[in-house]
Parts: sequence; structure tokens; C-alpha cells
Amino acid sequence: MFKKIILTTVSVLTLLSLAACGQSSETKDTSSDVRTLTDAQDHKVDVPKKPKRIIASYLEDYLVALDEKPVAQWTVGEGKIQHYLQDKLDGIPTINYDLPYEDVLKFEPDLLLIGSDGTLEGGKYKEYAKIAPTYVVKNGEDVTWREQLEDIAKVLGKEDKAKKVETDYDDLVKQTKTDLKDKIEGKSAAVLWVTNNSAFMVASNRSSGELIYKELGFEVPTLTKDISEKATSDFSQVSLESLSQLDADYLFLVNSDTGAAMFKDPLWSSIPAVKNNHLYEFDGNSSWLYNGPIAYTKIIENIKDVLK
Repeated sequence: MFKKIILTTVSVLTLLSLAACGQSSETKDTSSDVRTLTDAQDHKVDVPKKPKRIIASYLEDYLVALDEKPVAQWTVGEGKIQHYLQDKLDGIPTINYDLPYEDVLKFEPDLLLIGSDGTLEGGKYKEYAKIAPTYVVKNGEDVTWREQLEDIAKVLGKEDKAKKVETDYDDLVKQTKTDLKDKIEGKSAAVLWVTNNSAFMVASNRSSGELIYKELGFEVPTLTKDISEKATSDFSQVSLESLSQLDADYLFLVNSDTGAAMFKDPLWSSIPAVKNNHLYEFDGNSSWLYNGPIAYTKIIENIKDVLK
């Protein structure tokens, strides 16, 4: 009888122990699947450690740089996509830039990365959060592509990869400044975008302007300085009359309107860089209108190709 009691007690304890171990193991596994992070809007977000269906509208450059593929990619209207990324994103379906609720739901994401506070106006965050963990990435005028890359890398657990991306980029900038030293030092440049027969100039501290002037070291033309002081976006409209006085050694043109009437105007031909055959043209599908490590790498490669 005593022996039976002992055996019964041992059996019960063993079962309780196994149950406790199983419960402990299950809790541990569950907790290891997610991490709680605080995003740019102070939301506490339970982020999956290995998301498999990411939507990151207009942040695809960073995903590709970190060896990730979204389940849907950014578009504006019909066929307007980031063409320079299509070697990695070819075949990925599109989703409109403003992320319609029904479309997001259709793609069944397990992580939403939001790159602009404006995307969430009108209480959209709560709606998105019902679909999937929604993380607002650092954004705003003073936020650099490096800060966005590092923030996204933190969410994806790829901090080491982000460091390598930055190191490779910095090495490219350094090498380019060495290779093109005689083409850069003491030389000024401007970046112009022509679309719908209108010209827009990049500000000196925004987008490709940051790269051209701060990183590569081209001098800033007077007209670009004037425009930059009042700039409220990456590109600011500029008249053809003003352009005819542009004192830039090089003019990098992003041409989204090859048949623009302005190109036949005598004022266009009188622009010093155009007159001196220092006009370098890239089509509207190039990376010059975008931000991110891949976009900037391709811009540097373009500059190297035309100035070598």
C-alpha cells in the first residue's frame, strides 16, 4: 500500500513537471516569435522576428538593400513604379501609395512599415493595426536615408547588414571623389527635373542635392542656393529665364518629358552648361527622383559614367 502511494505520488509529480515544462517551453517559443518595439509615433508594436509578408510603401529601396522582398510594391497611378528596383522586384504586384485599407487587407501582410506620418492622417493607424503589426519608421525633413535604413534594420533584426550597406556606400563615395577629383574640385553642378514642360531644381540639402554637394563635394551654384533657401520639397520649380543665368559647370537633367517645348527655346540653348556640352541626361525611370542607399548608389554610378 505504501509503495502504491509512493508510485502514485511520483507519477503525479512527473506529470505536473512535464506539464510545467511544456507550458514553459510554449511560452518561451511564443515570446521568441515577436519583439515589442517603439516606433516614430511612440506606438508599442509587437513586431514578428521573421516577417514573411511585408508591405513598406515607398520604402522598398531599404528592403531590397537589406535583402528583403515586400509582398506588394509602391505605385502612383497606372504603371508608375520605382523602375530602378525592378531587377529585384520584377513580378511583385503593386499597391497604391496611399495604402487603401481593402488592398492592404487583400495582401494579408504580417508587417506594415509606414514611411510617412501623412499616410496615417484621419485615424488610419488603428485600421491598419487591426490587419497587421504597424510600425511607423522615422521620417520627416531632417531624417536621413541612413536613419531610415537603421530603423528598418532594427525592426527586421538586420543591424549588421545595414552597417555593411552604409560602409559599402561610404567606400563608393570616397573612391568616386578620388577617381573624379579633377572633375569635382572647384566645379559646380545642378540637378534639374523636367516634366510636363516645366523645370524643377533640386535643393542643395535634399535628395540628390545632399549627395551632389555634401557628399561628393560639388560647389553649389548661385541659383541653387537661392532656391534652397525657400524650398519646401526636394524639387522647386524654376523658370527658363532663371535657368539661362545658371552658373553651373555641369547640369544633370532628369528628363521625364523628352518632347518638352522648352528644349527648343533659345533660352535653353543659352544655359552655360548646355552651350558647353556639359549637359548629362537621364530618363524619368532612373533613380534620381528617389531616396535610399540603392537610389544614391545608382546616382553615383551615373555620375561616374558621364564624367569619367
